[in-house]
Amino acid sequence: KKFDDYSERKSKYEEQKSILKDRNSFSKTDHDATFMRMKEDHMKNGQLKPGYNLQIATNSQFVLSYDLFQNPTDTRTLIPFLTMIQNTFGYLPEYIVADAGYGSEQNYMAIIDDFNKTPLITYGMFIKDKTRKFKSGIFNTQNWKYDELNDEFICPNNKRIGFKRYAYRNDRYGFKRDFKLYECDDCSSCSLRHQCMKPNSKSNKKIMKNYNWEYFKVQINQKLSEPETKKIYSQRKIDVEPVFGFMKAILGFTRMSVRGINKVKRELGFVLMALNIRKIAAQRAVHYKIHIKKADFYQIINRNQLFYIA
Repeated sequence: KKFDDYSERKSKYEEQKSILKDRNSFSKTDHDATFMRMKEDHMKNGQLKPGYNLQIATNSQFVLSYDLFQNPTDTRTLIPFLTMIQNTFGYLPEYIVADAGYGSEQNYMAIIDDFNKTPLITYGMFIKDKTRKFKSGIFNTQNWKYDELNDEFICPNNKRIGFKRYAYRNDRYGFKRDFKLYECDDCSSCSLRHQCMKPNSKSNKKIMKNYNWEYFKVQINQKLSEPETKKIYSQRKIDVEPVFGFMKAILGFTRMSVRGINKVKRELGFVLMALNIRKIAAQRAVHYKIHIKKADFYQIINRNQLFYIA
């Protein structure tokens, strides 16, 4: 009896693993849906609900392409989404514009090296890096002096943190990040130890530097400080974000009526097509000076050199 029970549970777990694949959850009523944190969290308790991650590429608030993903984070959707667009249309625009949720070393490498395009994508610390508090923090290792000749950092107490060895980390999806590890020889008698390190730390001060990531951050900061590209990036929030608002507020589309990723994708295709048709009709009304409600809010601007992604 125990053996039969064990065998039955083993078969059940194997079936669940085959459904999960590389995810960490699935819905019992829709095996393709993954539990995610939704923005409609009325209880403010981080409630999880089954859903999908919709990615769209827009230009002048027209949806040019879309795809559906089962992982909740945007970071890992960018490369397959751009690959799908390139395979479908045969090309990608010069500028790929997206918010900080897509900013990662892997994504920057793919856009620049594989797709040969220009990323206008911020990263997680993009705004904080520019604050006065961040720039003036004496215990922030990014503000420490660097001795390029000896490959050493100099801490606020004038101790030297020298290069020790190379290191690397592989994330759960197999992407490898290379680091240089720096370590101080002796922090035991340092008067600033408790301010510089965690109180219960028993080791010396260490610094991990990913210079590939630092290079991409410099490149992004340079690009977004140029007037032309800065203007393009500033349009992102008024180009791609309103599309989701139109879906919910104008069409009243807040949840799916079907189950399964293929059926959900088809349903979303109809919804996004309806939004495009509505915008075309509104633009034609403006063109022919037919005054209809909300018509003046929509204008078509011909700009083919970029996509906005969300």
